[in-house]
Amino acid sequence: MEIWRDNVGSISIGRDNSPLHNVGVQDVEAPSILRSTLFLDHVGDVVLTLDSEGLSWDLLDSFETDESVCLGIKFSPKIAKETKFFDVYGVEFVKYGFMHGSNPANVGKYFLSCKFRDSEMHRFRVHGVQKSHTQPCLWVPTTYTFGHKDLETCQLWVNRINASLKIKKERPKNLLVFVNPRSGKANGWRTWESVAPIFSRANVEVKVVVTERAGHAFDVMASLANKELNSYDGVIAVGGDGFFNEILNGFLLPRYRARHPPFPSDFIHSVEGKGNALVPKSNETVPETAHKNEDNSPLISSSTCNRSGLENFRTEDGANPTDQDLEFSRLKERFRFGIIPAGSTDAIVMCTTGTRDPVTSALHIVLGKRVYLDIAQVVRWKASSTANIEPCVRYAASFAGYGFYGDVITESEKYRWMGPKRYDYAGTKVFLRHRSYEAEVAYMETESEKINSFAGKGHLFSRTRAVWGPEKSERAVCRMNCGVCKRRPSYMSTRSPRATPYSRSEETRWRRCRGHFLSIGAAVISNRNERAPDGLVADAHLSDGFLHLLLIRDCPRALYLWHLTQLAKRGGKPLNFEFVEQHKTPAFTFTSFGNESVWNLDGELFHAHQLSAQVFQGLISLFASGPEV
Repeated sequence: MEIWRDNVGSISIGRDNSPLHNVGVQDVEAPSILRSTLFLDHVGDVVLTLDSEGLSWDLLDSFETDESVCLGIKFSPKIAKETKFFDVYGVEFVKYGFMHGSNPANVGKYFLSCKFRDSEMHRFRVHGVQKSHTQPCLWVPTTYTFGHKDLETCQLWVNRINASLKIKKERPKNLLVFVNPRSGKANGWRTWESVAPIFSRANVEVKVVVTERAGHAFDVMASLANKELNSYDGVIAVGGDGFFNEILNGFLLPRYRARHPPFPSDFIHSVEGKGNALVPKSNETVPETAHKNEDNSPLISSSTCNRSGLENFRTEDGANPTDQDLEFSRLKERFRFGIIPAGSTDAIVMCTTGTRDPVTSALHIVLGKRVYLDIAQVVRWKASSTANIEPCVRYAASFAGYGFYGDVITESEKYRWMGPKRYDYAGTKVFLRHRSYEAEVAYMETESEKINSFAGKGHLFSRTRAVWGPEKSERAVCRMNCGVCKRRPSYMSTRSPRATPYSRSEETRWRRCRGHFLSIGAAVISNRNERAPDGLVADAHLSDGFLHLLLIRDCPRALYLWHLTQLAKRGGKPLNFEFVEQHKTPAFTFTSFGNESVWNLDGELFHAHQLSAQVFQGLISLFASGPEV
């Protein structure tokens, strides 16, 4: 049964297979338009139209949209009239069965109408997405059920909708899914079960791996050959930030041949003695040209270390670096990561979707959204003050923290049985302990640092000058379709795939900060979460090519509590204290002068007495679109 014709337009038919004369073909301009009368569940007869943009429908009887009056109050039924294909993720047949008439709001008006009576017919469902009116970042599934007496008509509609959806090349067809059953409150598997039907309706094939131990996901990712990995459109982590970090390192460490981070010439040997003459005074600017990271500089080996003691991985011996770079570039351009939140904080999901809702994340994935994400490379040169120099590489997607942050993650490991509450308990214990650590941090200076360094210090009243620091300038916060993150780095097209923002610099300038610190943090993204609604650094972007270095110097416990309370409230100003320094930099180094040195990398422990770090702009992409608000 033909109900449309090429080059002419569409021929519309009714549910009884008779032509609809009130909808003429002269109104149709595109040859791909399909139009017919179907029954929309809980609404009634509609004229359904398919074009290149999506589906739209109009009630067959215009009087059905009239306002109804009850007790002098007018009610106007709100009925959706269209859905675009970029918001549609699937269509499926359902069993022959009952279709229901108009909504109860119209019962009194149409009580005697045959349109209100239920009837049986062939049915199909269109699965789409709509945004919450009260929470714009929250996406909810929506379903439209259409029916017709003729099976071939329903079949035609399903085929045409499926054909329109297949054109969306950005949508995944085959995914590798890792489920951490112990994430958060040990609800990782339940979280996956709640969203699995979304992938089924979207015709996405999934291979599910339920991890059995720490490091299991790392093992699987690291052992996959590139050919097998290319058979997937991406990998999904059902868990928290630490679980995603494990998968990320399993992907990057065996494949990504990255140059070592730049560092001052005296960095490696500067910890041989605290009184080393090569160590400049605090905040001294040091010109440095010895490590410009040129193309012929040595590559750092991909030897790795991780919390489960896995075997080291190395890149293929004798492989042409250029060929491997190109192979990795092709893989990462098409390969995307996804996170379905089931952890304790889920900061990465909060920053990339705006909410911790698993359904919202699943919908971002099946609709094929994409956002680029900076990745920090952290190289541990020495594990302790007496250890030999043995480079060990790890990657982080959200945060690297020392001092308070490292102590909290260390303390929380003792209370995993408490679930997410262990962080609050561990944080309270560490805060009361109020320990500071002597260390030195050197960071690469940027133009904004040169201009704004210590500008406006002590601008408030003299009595508070020792507490409040300069008012940090307000910058654009990262949002959906962010202009900052959309800009691709110019060096990517002019240098090798391993090039960095500072590769072309003729002179690298470093600034050093030495003293006692309560905490040192390097934020890759803003790290919004339920405990810090604006994030650790509110204006950090997903893909701006910078680390946001936070140095919290030793201060009285009451002032540090003030800083933490500012961090915990929306609209707070946790960085506007005299003892807090924020530096925007592409790379930094760290040296501890104590016996203990524990870092927190994306929620995972990392022992490092001496390390250096750099950021790679937009190194990976996620199935996400960025937060709306």
